[in-house]
Amino acid sequence: MRSFALRFLLAVLGGSLALGCSDGTSPSPTDAMRPAFKVGGRSGFGFNGSVTGFGTGEVRLTGGGSFVPATADNTVPTPTSVASAGGFDCTLAIGQGPLLGCADGEGVRWDTVQLLESNTFRCTTSEVARPATTDDHTAVLLADFYRAGDGDEKSFTAQMIVTDERDLDDDIPGVQNLWVQGVGCGTAIVNFN
Repeated sequence: MRSFALRFLLAVLGGSLALGCSDGTSPSPTDAMRPAFKVGGRSGFGFNGSVTGFGTGEVRLTGGGSFVPATADNTVPTPTSVASAGGFDCTLAIGQGPLLGCADGEGVRWDTVQLLESNTFRCTTSEVARPATTDDHTAVLLADFYRAGDGDEKSFTAQMIVTDERDLDDDIPGVQNLWVQGVGCGTAIVNFN
């Protein structure tokens, strides 16, 4: 009889301790299987679109990657936490800016040099420059662009903006959520997580 009472008392004491030391909830079996996409403040993105409007030319871009907004820096070169790249194609010859000389049909790929904290941009030559800042849903990038004949040597270097949260230029019809320096703005299918 004594051993039964002792076991009962220990069980009650153990249960009381367990309830008193917990938050009253139990993890569900699927909690351990949920992926942590935002580990360390990292944002992921993907996009596909075209830009034009700044003089002559048009560029089609696709790509994506991930970045940590808190590491963005405007001092080049500074190490930032960004990994993004994609393809590009000059669909109309570029006549100005950093991509000057990219002819119709040229272009293969782009990759990121650095995640920038901010920059100013214009969608058309007649506009006043506006600010853009890197955050969880906007990537301000400095990128190298490569043409087929140039191999691993960059052909051009230009700034880019990709965003899913706002229209970069309310004065232009449609949603302008993609920008390339010296080429202009455009509408893209954009996804951030």
